[in-house]
Amino acid sequence: MFLSVMMLHLKQNSSSHSRSSAAVSDDERSWTGQESLSQDDPEMWELLQKEKDRQSRGLELIASENFCSRAALEAQGSCLNNKYSEGYPGKRCVCILCLLIYSKTHLKTPFHIFDIFYCIFIYYLIYSFIYVYYYLFYFIYFFTPESGLIDYDQMELTARLFRPKLIIAGTSAYARLIDYSRIKKLCTELNAYMLADMAHISGLVAGKAIPSPFKHADLVTTTTHKSLRGSRAGLIFYRKGVRSLDKKGKEVMYDLEEKVNFSVFPSLQGGPHNHAIAGVAVALKQATTPMFREYIAQVLKNSKAMAEALLKKGYTLVSGGTDNHLVLVDLRPQGMDGARAERVLELLSITANKNTCPGDKSALTPGGLRLGSPALTSRQFKEADFQQVVDFFDQGIKISLDVKKKTKKLSDFKSFLLEDSETASRIADLRRRVEAFARPFPMPGFTDH
Repeated sequence: MFLSVMMLHLKQNSSSHSRSSAAVSDDERSWTGQESLSQDDPEMWELLQKEKDRQSRGLELIASENFCSRAALEAQGSCLNNKYSEGYPGKRCVCILCLLIYSKTHLKTPFHIFDIFYCIFIYYLIYSFIYVYYYLFYFIYFFTPESGLIDYDQMELTARLFRPKLIIAGTSAYARLIDYSRIKKLCTELNAYMLADMAHISGLVAGKAIPSPFKHADLVTTTTHKSLRGSRAGLIFYRKGVRSLDKKGKEVMYDLEEKVNFSVFPSLQGGPHNHAIAGVAVALKQATTPMFREYIAQVLKNSKAMAEALLKKGYTLVSGGTDNHLVLVDLRPQGMDGARAERVLELLSITANKNTCPGDKSALTPGGLRLGSPALTSRQFKEADFQQVVDFFDQGIKISLDVKKKTKKLSDFKSFLLEDSETASRIADLRRRVEAFARPFPMPGFTDH
């Protein structure tokens, strides 16, 4: 019996020692840096999986969003994250210099520019510097409220009166093409610089689906993650060479290179993000392929199909239609606003942007919604699929109108959506149908996060 008790005691000690050893092993294991995210931070892994699921079961109609490829994400999540390389290209270590040369090649190819333009990366935005613009610039926009089109005649009259040093041709909610040639002619007359912001439409320019601003502009800016479908970054292109001739016939050269470079580094940002450069380079290489041109062609087809379906259902479109990747829906004729519609669509797993329309007085409750086709086209949506998307959209607007009749303030409207059982049931039923429709379509990127 003593022996049995002794053996039991030894077993208990041994078991306790094993548990203690295991605990020590788990708690004090050496760091290798090779643990997966799911192992190292399960909570973050779960959040990423939930976000991936949200994207997969939803309809992404925000015109400025897209789904980046797995290849570009792999480049961005690579060992290049580990390396600093401050300064300008040509003054860095050999491996990083090779990366920059590779990236520079792919920067120019999609946009069909070579020696007359140079480019610099913007890796992140410093929002506090936005306030600088209000001290340096006074912005004037030129639209005809009735048509929703740019009023070039009024622009020319005003420009000749004030003689600005910079004219910006940009599009973030404009569904039509821009007459770059006419703007450039005005800039030449006034000796002003022309800046074309193609952040939204750079993918369409790369895909040769719409006219390029590079033939006319002195500076071109763009992001890389919208219709270009890359990782998040920004690009500034500036023209080099002869700008004009003076009165004596002497060549006047562009002096933008030093000014643009200095304004970015060291003024606004420090060392470049090499992993971001790699991700952008991969995406830009993709933008040179026939596959990408097919994608952009489908983006335009889907956008036009969406516009036609909306018009058939009686909606009003600013400018009457679209020539690019987006439509701007004016909900005011329906008695609805963008803020209320945006919230209802969000509850239906449909994401869209509220947006001001010509004549709007409030940005908080604007009259419209901006809808885009790039993201869903990346998920292989075709024209017939967008007709179904518009049908879901229309059902969501009808719910919005019913709820608006029963409420006054926007805050009351939002509360009613969640608290009224009949409305909550309608939303839940429609959301199930939206998600059942969306989920089978493939998602770019990684399969699980």
